[in-house]
Amino acid sequence: MKSKILYATLGLLVILSMILSACQPAAQTAAPTEEPLATEKPAATEAPTEAATEAPAEMPMTDRHGGWLDEIDVSVIAGDSAISQLQAGSIDLYSYGLASDIYPALKEAGLGYSQSYGGSYSIMFNPAVFTDTTVLNPYSNRKIREAMNWLVDRNYINQEIYAGGSLPKFFAITTQLVEYTNLVDTARALEAKYAYNLDKAQQVVSDEMTGMGAALNADGKWEYNGKPVTLIFLIRSDGDGTRKPMGDYMANQLEAVGFTVDRQYKTSSEAAPIWRGSPAVDGLWNLYTAGWLPSGLTRDERSQIQQMYLNTSVQAVDPFISNISDPEFQQLGDDLAQGTFSTREERDQMMARALELSLEDSLQIFTIEQVQYSPYNTNVQVTYDLAAGVEAAYVGPYNLRFVGEEGGTMKVGTVDLFTEPWNTISGSNWVWDSNIMRATTMGAANVVGSAGLMGDPYTGLSWPQRIESAELTVKSGLPVKQNLDWFTIDTADSIEVPGDTWVDWDATNQKFITAAEKFPEGTTANVKSVVTYPADLYETITWHDGSPISAADFVMAMIEAFDRAKPESAIYDESYAPSFEAFLASFKGYRIVSTDPLVIESYSDAYNADAELNILPLWPNSPTGLSGENSWQVFAISNLAEENGELAYTSDKSDATESEQTNWIGGPSLEILAKYLDQAESEAYIPYEPTLGQYLTADEVALRYANLQQWYKDHGHFWVGTGPYYLDRVYTTEKSLVLKNNETFMDKSDRWASFSEPKLASIQLDGPAQVSGGSESTFDVTVSFKDQPYAQADIKQVKYILYDATGAVIEVGEADFVSDGLYQVTLSADTVAKLPTGSARLEVAVVPIPVAIPAFTSIDFVVVP
Repeated sequence: MKSKILYATLGLLVILSMILSACQPAAQTAAPTEEPLATEKPAATEAPTEAATEAPAEMPMTDRHGGWLDEIDVSVIAGDSAISQLQAGSIDLYSYGLASDIYPALKEAGLGYSQSYGGSYSIMFNPAVFTDTTVLNPYSNRKIREAMNWLVDRNYINQEIYAGGSLPKFFAITTQLVEYTNLVDTARALEAKYAYNLDKAQQVVSDEMTGMGAALNADGKWEYNGKPVTLIFLIRSDGDGTRKPMGDYMANQLEAVGFTVDRQYKTSSEAAPIWRGSPAVDGLWNLYTAGWLPSGLTRDERSQIQQMYLNTSVQAVDPFISNISDPEFQQLGDDLAQGTFSTREERDQMMARALELSLEDSLQIFTIEQVQYSPYNTNVQVTYDLAAGVEAAYVGPYNLRFVGEEGGTMKVGTVDLFTEPWNTISGSNWVWDSNIMRATTMGAANVVGSAGLMGDPYTGLSWPQRIESAELTVKSGLPVKQNLDWFTIDTADSIEVPGDTWVDWDATNQKFITAAEKFPEGTTANVKSVVTYPADLYETITWHDGSPISAADFVMAMIEAFDRAKPESAIYDESYAPSFEAFLASFKGYRIVSTDPLVIESYSDAYNADAELNILPLWPNSPTGLSGENSWQVFAISNLAEENGELAYTSDKSDATESEQTNWIGGPSLEILAKYLDQAESEAYIPYEPTLGQYLTADEVALRYANLQQWYKDHGHFWVGTGPYYLDRVYTTEKSLVLKNNETFMDKSDRWASFSEPKLASIQLDGPAQVSGGSESTFDVTVSFKDQPYAQADIKQVKYILYDATGAVIEVGEADFVSDGLYQVTLSADTVAKLPTGSARLEVAVVPIPVAIPAFTSIDFVVVP
């Protein structure tokens, strides 16, 4: 999954992210979810017990630091050979998630596997009017894009390509997860409206193409200016192997309604420079088989509207920036991402309307929500994210090991590597690349700016990783709830932003603009986060090149997020400006209260419903939300190269300036960066000296450049982190790499060992096969885990949805609690009377607390007079 997306915009925005699987990732914001601030005592937090539902049978203590493994060798292996390579012992783990049709073969081979929900596929469209006006792009027309929903039979794709093991998908939100469950009545109604209807699709296409000046020829093919309307379809041929048949199916459907289709089969590395790396107006493509994977469990998906459709998406690349959406949809998406609502009810109404408008916009049409499997040999122990699998679990690299062993070399296969250049501003965010990056970093949760915390792979909440303590203040009345007790929380009628808070950036004078300067009358925020780092932070945390971390690293990441958006900056990037402006709409400032110990305040009007996801440590991770950390000196030499027109962080600026895209691990970038490292070292160069110079000494400057020189000499690249593994060697041509254990990592290897088996609910729905019209009817819902009743205290909601024979929603309600593991749905006589004679269906969704994965089941019955 690709990368400029997890925030090609700013890493400090409170937005969740999504990684590219076949395409690029999408970011999301955490937002209000439920009731106001909880007054009841939240779960205890000595160990992540809410996340790790059951502790492993044995968790012996260890004195080992860093990762459990001595070395991890990663190479590219085709998905269709994963099982045979595992059986042969060539690899120990295949980390990429394979499609659900692989499941029978995994069982037969006797392999272990992870099972995750949330990876999805879509058909992405180029929305631009092409520069060559003699060539018609049908997808510049929103109504034609909308009609593609009727053209595609999602049930057929699921049955024929995924063996019925996945789910049809219509929306950017994850099918059958918490957000979807909350909006299920709206979702189901829209799914019925946009169900497969070839005749309707053909009629809309005909009307709109005719209106655009095209005509059908004698062979029933569309022509424009006397030439066939040919759609260039980029169809991925790699990965789990399912996108090729999906693309061929789509191409057949398009040909059935009169289009000529140029099917171009490409790997991710071949397709990315075209669909993401070229200006949409150049017309090099019309459609692409896209794939997406969330960066982790997403508890609140409101920002998905902006990230997956709008030109304000933090992905900040084409085709997103070329999409001109309906103004209402644009406003709704931006408001949802920024948290511009006051109540849960208002937010849900906005989401329901946004789902409707998203199908009318259809920059992409989603087709499949995957159940994915990552296979491994039975002597391998893996922690995976329930929604994103092995490669997107923040805690995954920390816990990866051979069962009962310390050390050793693990061989890992994945579907691709180095799909795009690696840099933490706008480099690769493909899931296979991000997986490696996470192994080299301190960890993070599913919110930009959350590095320094650790994301819970089962609940999507966060736990303290590097910070010592945290305090959160929320404006009174906002729908924010505390779930865990590792931080303090309070409310206030008004949260004033102190005058010395940094709220913007003066690129000319290279200084932060304070709140007092920008808002002389004062300003307020909805949330205030205060984090305190340990007093020994600078002694215990070192970069992989041996340099102690410093306050300058934190400040540099903040500067980098602002400077690139300012026209006065030497590294100004026009493509970044729109997403930055969207960020500023809710951003209220950062304030460094103290450097020793390091105490950082952040202020924002955007907020998450889960209080934990509003804590922002602002660890020096990517300032645009990608994976990876960045020390100030790596930014310094990269900026020098960009200032001088030799490199550019983004592909857009690289194309515009005809320069190389910055790559910290390979290619021509390395020689250029090495040159500017020599220059920076000889000049004792301090970037943004009016500001950063306040946090640096001459000794630190000299040490940083000297250590980076030695690192480059020893390892041949500039990828430097602080995590449990370091990137030892990179082989970009061979598409392989070597990670080695960071023995100086401050935490012991068993720090997160308590993450074990997720407590997924199993449900059974029993009831009458026949119901008499106008009579009350009762159905029993049994909820269990490993054949034991699921305690009521661990269940948030048991919701039911009643449908008639047409699929229309008749009633939505809550099941009644009977006893632990047993609930009842009672359909009143009045409700049953609303059902016409014939078939009907009752669906039940159980929302557990220990895991953020609802369980669904349904039962069909017949209504008789």
